[in-house]
Formats: sequence, C-alpha cells, structure tokens
Amino acid sequence: MALAQTPLYDSCTELNARMTEFAGWQMPLQFSGIKQEHQAVRQGSGMFDISHMGKFVLQGPRVLAGLQKLVPSNLERLTPGQAQYTVLLNPQGGIIDDLIVYLQAKEAGQESVIAIVNAATTEKDRQWIEAHLDPVEGSLEDVSRDRTLISIQGPTAVATLQQLAEADLSRVGRFGHLETTLLGQPAFLARTGYTGEDGFEMMTAPALGQQLWQVLIDKGVSPCGLGARDTLRLEAAMALYGQDIDDTTTPLEAGLGWLVHLDEKGDFIGRSVLEHQKRSGLPRRLVGLAMTERHIARHGYPVLANGQTVGTITSGTLSPSLNIPIALAYVPPHLGRPGQTLDVEVRGQSRAAKVVKRPFYRGSKA
Repeated sequence: MALAQTPLYDSCTELNARMTEFAGWQMPLQFSGIKQEHQAVRQGSGMFDISHMGKFVLQGPRVLAGLQKLVPSNLERLTPGQAQYTVLLNPQGGIIDDLIVYLQAKEAGQESVIAIVNAATTEKDRQWIEAHLDPVEGSLEDVSRDRTLISIQGPTAVATLQQLAEADLSRVGRFGHLETTLLGQPAFLARTGYTGEDGFEMMTAPALGQQLWQVLIDKGVSPCGLGARDTLRLEAAMALYGQDIDDTTTPLEAGLGWLVHLDEKGDFIGRSVLEHQKRSGLPRRLVGLAMTERHIARHGYPVLANGQTVGTITSGTLSPSLNIPIALAYVPPHLGRPGQTLDVEVRGQSRAAKVVKRPFYRGSKA
C-alpha cells in the first residue's frame, strides 16, 4: 500500500527533508539535523508538520457525557475554550490511546468537541468511540485528511505567530484554544504541544496550511522533523504511544495519575482496575533514568537490579540540552524513587543508571 502524504509533503521535500515512514505516512525525519532543530525549539522557534495526526469533530446534545464513559478524566470540568489531555481506556485499564479533548461549545442542546489523536491509532480510536457513543449523545466526523496541523514551539513562537493572528494570543492560557484568523483566513489555534516549550498547534484548511508554512519559514522559524520532536518530548518526559504507554499499561503505572479523577465522576471503562491499583498498589511504574556514563539506553533494553532483570527501557536518547543519556523505563515501585541506582544492559554489558525526577528538562511553557 502506498504511503499517505500530508498537504505539506511537497513543501518539506522542497526543503530537502530526509523523509521516513511513520504510521503509514511519509513524514520528515529531519531538515537541517536533529540537534540543530532541537536547539532551534529550545532557544527560538521551530515548527512541525503534524498533519498526519487524527482529527475528530464530535457534535451533539450530550457529547461530553458520551466521552465521560471512555476516559478517566472529568471532562465536565471544561468550559468552552479549555482542553484536557486524557486517555481512552480498555476494560483492563490499559491505554487505547492518549488524546487531547478541546471543548469548543457547550450550550443547551448542543456541544462541540475537537479531539486530536495519534496517527497510528486514528482508525482504532474512531471505531472505539463510535461503538460507545450513543447516537442520542452525538456523532463523530473524521476530518483527519481534510485539515493541516502545524505546531510552532519555542520561546519566541508565540510572538512570531502573533504577527499573523487576529486574536490577542497572550489571552490564551496553557491548554486554551480559540477560533480566529491567520493571514485573514479561519484557523483553530490551541496552546498545546509536545516539546515542553510554549507554542501553538494550528489546524487549518490545506491551502492555508501550505501558505502558513512558507510565511513562517520566511520569518525565520526552523522546520523540524520527527527526530527532534522525539528528543524534545523525551526531555520533557512526555509519553509516546506504542513505546511508553499502550493497551497493557494503565495511566497510574505511566505516571499519569493527575488525569485520573476517580472522586469527581461516575463509572467509566476501566474504572474498577484503577480503583484496585489505588487500593492495592502498582505492580510497576514509569520512571526517568539518567545514565552515569555516555551509554544510550534504547527501547527494549533490560533494566537490572543486583544483576536481575526488573524492568524494561521504553524510550532513550542522548539529551541535546543536557548532553547526557536519558531514558524512561518501567520498574517495580520500590526501585523507582529518585536517587535509586540501577543498571541497564547495553549490548550485553551492564551500565550504571540513576532514577531522576521528571521532566528531565523544563522549557518555556506558558
């Protein structure tokens, strides 16, 4: 099957991007180089084509009530213009996917929500939501192929984007969003991201997305690929679906307890498992590791304590900002306290590591 292309594919290849396959799409891995792009986001501003991600529009009289059954977060907290990072759960409490729910409107008889999901799970998520959303609650429209999605991130990102936006972006808080115009055309802007830096994600019609990409390049914003996106998100200790979280990990095990609101809502899929883990304790937890030498712990490497395998690396890289190897791993809770020394088996050799607090690096979040 031929790989899908985003509306920005030609714009990326014209910049000589090194392309790669990701979740059935042809995506830029890097442009000028991963380290250069990483530092552009940490020190100035960079932008990413994330148009491959799933984009759902849900509308109806009781959309929030329908979604409440599928996630552990209390979506009734939201008012229009606010968003919630959360997870879809299976009956075992495992994570079907992580997503952001943006509440656009909440009026008598009509609610409107945008949900952004991962590219690799778009079809699975759509089927899961539609299977559990009662028609009297609302309906789902998949607009994934009809919109571009561009993320601009970094300390200077908001100031740069403000030059193109009609709305006053300083009034949009973290995880806030709004409908406005960019270059005089309609756009959905959300102050969310996946880098640990401040910035916005922009959903637009394809033609506007192509125009925005070029205008932002002309303003000095660095185009960035999936390589830098991965090193940035790992420094910020943000989970990658399919590596750090999946349908066998619960949000409590993954360190996402802050999005589990057991005391604020009624029943939802997977609730009994989370309640049991709250009462009885976790079998494992996701922790941050810093390698004490320059050996990089890769996905799947065993984590050792006293020579015995006790866990597994889920993500690892050499941090461009800290210049040390960092990683995420699942280990038993009693071995997950900051300061705990462990080993990682790297190419058949035990290499020392230490549990550290997450995130590894704090950026310029709003």
